Amino acid sequence: MTDALEMDALWEDFHRVVNMTSAELAAWLRVSDADESAEPLPDRAGSETGQHVLAILQKRRTDLTEDDLRVMEEVVDAVTERADLENEPVAEDTDRRHRLMTLGHDPLKG
Repeated sequence: MTDALEMDALWEDFHRVVNMTSAELAAWLRVSDADESAEPLPDRAGSETGQHVLAILQKRRTDLTEDDLRVMEEVVDAVTERADLENEPVAEDTDRRHRLMTLGHDPLKG
C-alpha cells in the first residue's frame, strides 16, 4: 500500500492534471464514443481508462483502491508527458486535445 504522503501527493497531482469535472468528462466520453448510428450507454462510453478516471473523480480519497492508484499514476504520467502544462495550448491540435480529454485533461481549459 502506498503511504499517506505518497497518496496525498498522487491525489494532488491527479487533480492538478485532471482539470475536467466528472460531468464534463462523462459528457465528453459519450460524445467521443458516439457514431452516426448510436450513442453508447453512459456507463460504457469511452475508453476503459476514461471510465476509470470518471469513477475516481466520484470517489473520496479514503475509498481509493490499489487499482485506482495505479490508474491515477498512469494518468498523471500520460498527461504530463503529452501536455505542455507550462505553455499556452494550441487550439488547432485537435487530435492531441481529444486524446488528453479522454484522460480528463482539457488543455484549452484555464
